[in-house]
Amino acid sequence: MADKMDVKQGTLALMILKTLDVLGPLHGYGIARRIEETSKNRITLNYGTLYPALLKLEQEGFIKAEWGQSENNRRAKFYALSAAGRKQLAREAREWHQTADLIAAFLAPQKEAL
Repeated sequence: MADKMDVKQGTLALMILKTLDVLGPLHGYGIARRIEETSKNRITLNYGTLYPALLKLEQEGFIKAEWGQSENNRRAKFYALSAAGRKQLAREAREWHQTADLIAAFLAPQKEAL
């Protein structure tokens, strides 16, 4: 069984944006379950972690929220990616790929420079 991982700062927003990009509008519980599923349960999200991130993304205009009915007929807030959120997702994904490439270069075996 894989160890649980801490979410690095800034990655939760990216995970939320990508989840909404792939699946469309979802309520908070659905977003959390999808992130956990995609991480093969190496990440566990609780409401105290997820909802402040959703609120921040909404305040920044990257997602929009609307009240609706969940699958089990409960009132739930559904979140969807905004146009600004799509641009932010592309920007953040590009930055994470660049960072990952940089770190990979440092972690790769290197010959000593003369």
